[in-house]
Amino acid sequence: MVHEYRDRIFIRKDILLKLCEYGEINQSKLMSYCGLNNVKHKEILDDMVRKGLISRMEENWGSKVIINYKVSERGRLILNEILAPYEELFPRNNEKEGRD
Repeated sequence: MVHEYRDRIFIRKDILLKLCEYGEINQSKLMSYCGLNNVKHKEILDDMVRKGLISRMEENWGSKVIINYKVSERGRLILNEILAPYEELFPRNNEKEGRD
């Protein structure tokens, strides 16, 4: 089985895209939809919250706390003005470009 390495910039872009697509989503679904490991990649979410790219909300469900995320206006701006053009210039290794 081959494991593809994904640059952190593309992980961040994938997170922002999923949040744009779904609006607000809980942490476990977000990590699953993005193909991320909750323990290994949670630091990326925390960093994105600190930088104001996404918002984190806690919701109490009895004794459980559900953590939801949504993209901020700043996150949308970064996605559209930096991350999308970056991927256009430097496509991911697993995408085949230039085929007719």
